[in-house]
This record gives sequence, C-alpha cells and structure tokens, in this order.
Amino acid sequence: MHKLNGLITDLGFKAFTADEPNKLNMLLFTMSLMIGTAGLPHVIIRFFTVPKVSDARTSAGWALVFIALLYTTAPAVGSMARMNLVNTIYPAGTNQPALDYEQRPEWMKNWETTGLLKFEDKNGDGKIQYYNDKNEQFEATATERGWKGNELTVNNDILVLANPEIANLPSWVIGLIAAGGLAAALSTAAGLLLAISSAVSHDLIKKTLKPDITEKGELLAARVSMTVAIVVATWLGINPPGFAAQVVALAFGIAAASLFPVLMMGIFSKRINDKGAIAGMLAGLISTCVYIFLYLGWFFIPDTNTFENKPENWLFGISPLSFGTVGAIINFAVAFVVSHLGKAPPQDVQDLVESVRFPHGAGKAIDH
Repeated sequence: MHKLNGLITDLGFKAFTADEPNKLNMLLFTMSLMIGTAGLPHVIIRFFTVPKVSDARTSAGWALVFIALLYTTAPAVGSMARMNLVNTIYPAGTNQPALDYEQRPEWMKNWETTGLLKFEDKNGDGKIQYYNDKNEQFEATATERGWKGNELTVNNDILVLANPEIANLPSWVIGLIAAGGLAAALSTAAGLLLAISSAVSHDLIKKTLKPDITEKGELLAARVSMTVAIVVATWLGINPPGFAAQVVALAFGIAAASLFPVLMMGIFSKRINDKGAIAGMLAGLISTCVYIFLYLGWFFIPDTNTFENKPENWLFGISPLSFGTVGAIINFAVAFVVSHLGKAPPQDVQDLVESVRFPHGAGKAIDH
C-alpha cells in the first residue's frame, strides 16, 4: 500500500489510504451498502431457510458479517487496478518518461474501441501523460515536465474487468472473470424480476386489490409488471444517474431504507402490525428518494436537481449515496411508533408468524 500511495501521490492524486475527513458520511455509506444488500429479496429469503427463529436471527447476523467483509475488501481490488494502471503508463517509474502511445498494450487498444478509454495527445509528444490535472499544487510540476493536461481518460466501470488484462493474466482467467460478472448480473436481474412480478401480481393484486382475479389474470399482471420493470431498468441503464458503482449504491440505499427494517422487525418482533410496517416503508422510501432526487435530479432526469451535488450542499455532510441508512432509521422509528399506537396483530396472525418461524415437527426432524 505504501508503494501505491507513492505512485499516485507522485502524479498529483490523493493518497489511497488518506484519512477521510467526513467520517460520518463514510460510516453511513458503508452501512447503507451492508443493510441494502441484506434487504434485497433474493438475499433475504436465505434468512428464513432455517427451522427456528433463533437460527434466522443468527443467519441474518452472519449475512451482515460476510457482506461487511465483501465491502471492506473491495478497495483492495481497486488498489491493485490503480497500481497496475500506473505501472503500465509509467513502466520505468513516475519520474521517468511515460509510455509511447504507439507502444500501448493490447488491452488499451481493445478498450479504446468501446469508447470507455480515451487518449488525447495535448502536448503533441506522442506519450501518454496520466496525472491529476485538477490538483493546483501539482500544476508547477506538470508544467516543468511539459505536460499540458491529463491525456488518458479511463471509465471507472471498466477497471474490474480490465484488471486481469492490465496484469497480463492468461486469457482463460479473463474469460472466467467476464463470465462470472455476466452470470452474477443475470442471476441478480432474474431474481429481482421474479420478486417484482410476484409481489405485484400475487401479494398486491391477488391478496389486496382483487382477490377474485383468475390465474390467467394474475399471470398477465406478473408479465406486465415484469415488462415495466425491464423498461424502467433499461431507461436508467441508458441514462444512468452515475457510473455503475454509484447506481448500485443508490439502489442499495433505497433497499436499505424501504425493505431491510421491516424484514428485520419481522424476525425480531411480533408487535409490528401491518399499518406500522406500511407506514415505515413509505416513510423510509419517500424520505430517501426525495433526498436523492434533490441532488441528482427528479426521477434522475438531467438538470432537474434542486441543489448542486456538492459536499457543502449536503445536509449534515451526508451524500445522496449514504442517505439510505438515515432512511432505514426513519423506517424503524415510524414503524415502531405507528405499531405501538395501534392494536397488536391478532393472535391468529402472531401464531401464524410463530409457526412460520418454528415449523411444526422441526424439533423432531432436528433430533433425528
């Protein structure tokens, strides 16, 4: 890590391990990613594939531990990618001349065809100058070296997939990583689409709005809701509110604010009633979405944001990417207050929840 810090600070970038001044925002951001991941439907159902409620609680706890490990080790991948990129551009060191553009490696040529990696020879020397041209303190050093601006633009989204190529790993490793990424994306999309379609067609329409709907009508509703979800996802993919990691953070923040609290209260408390759960979900979802839209544009439409997305404009220094944790706290509080102001769930509902938590005959099955 010391070597990486030396490489990037020599080019005017901030040290990779530099202290984060806004620790509250970083804490909320990490928590938002953790509980947002745990609140995704295809993750949550794993909590309940156990015979007892105590096991469900343990399962949820271990899930959060492993999710935390995932997000805390992810920066290691970023650091390796950054080091590999700098070593490619400056093979003899950052104090020596940069790589000639005509001698660029094959992986750069491949990614240039996608438009996600671009080179502009600003000083006409045919070499690739890669540095932080926004750092005013580094400007004198850049001028002394004859640099007239950063010449290499690398899209943030390509670094994970490009990392094996940058490191000159075998082709089969590159193919394996690409296949793994595609498989993860498709499996997640399939799981979420199924969850959306079943929630709309069965839980919302069949059980609430129109109990007498036919199976054919329920299937049609599932297909329509799935199609709408695909169209919305496609539109957001074409017009993303940020690069991929930011979009994921926003999605997980919304999941953290809406789904996670109610699901956790379902495991730990039988006192939460339907009105409290609905009120909490709406409060968490609306507050988080409004805060995000204020800075990133209403419904992510460009140039519709109320405030410029800058740290000095954030409420208490909390970025839109980190607000999911605050939304989750609002969700917990509203659900708890509304539930305790109203009637407790009927005894038959509590018995049903308990039977789901601890199925009949589970003890005998465990004894055997």
